[in-house]
Amino acid sequence: MEVILKEDVLKLGHRGDVVKVAEGYGRNYLLPRKLAIEATSGNKAVIEQMRQSSVRKTAVEKADADALSKQLEAVTLTFQRKVGEKDHLFGSVTSADVADGLEKKGFTIDRRKLQMPEPFKSLGEFEVPIKLHRDVTSHIKVVVEKEAEASS
Repeated sequence: MEVILKEDVLKLGHRGDVVKVAEGYGRNYLLPRKLAIEATSGNKAVIEQMRQSSVRKTAVEKADADALSKQLEAVTLTFQRKVGEKDHLFGSVTSADVADGLEKKGFTIDRRKLQMPEPFKSLGEFEVPIKLHRDVTSHIKVVVEKEAEASS
C-alpha cells in the first residue's frame, strides 16, 4: 500500500514523502491517526501543495528551535536528592523531573524530547540532549547533588 505522509513518522519518512507500507500498518495505524493519506492519483496532485507548505512550516519550526536552543544552552538544573552510604542515591532523577525543572524556569519541553537513556542514579554533572527539531539538538547541564542534612 502506498501512502503520503502528512507528518514526520520515525523510521518511516518525513512529511510529504510517498512511502510503501504494509496494508495493516497503513489502514490500522497511519490513516486513523491522520499521519498519512492514501496515495491515490487525486491525492498525488495535492502532494505538491503539501510539500511547499511543509517546506515553509519546517523552516519556521527550525528557526524557532534554533532560538530556543540558544536559550537552553545556558540553562543549568540542580537537583538535590537524599543519599545513603557511599553517596548512593535514594531514588533517581528522571526525564519527568528534568521537564518539571525546565518548566519552572519558563521552558515548556515535552519530556519525550529529552534524550535520557536512563534516569540518573548517582551524584555529579550530566549533559542532557534535547531534540527540539529533526535538525536541532540542544544540551542542558543537570547537576545532581547531596541534599543538605537537617541538624538534630
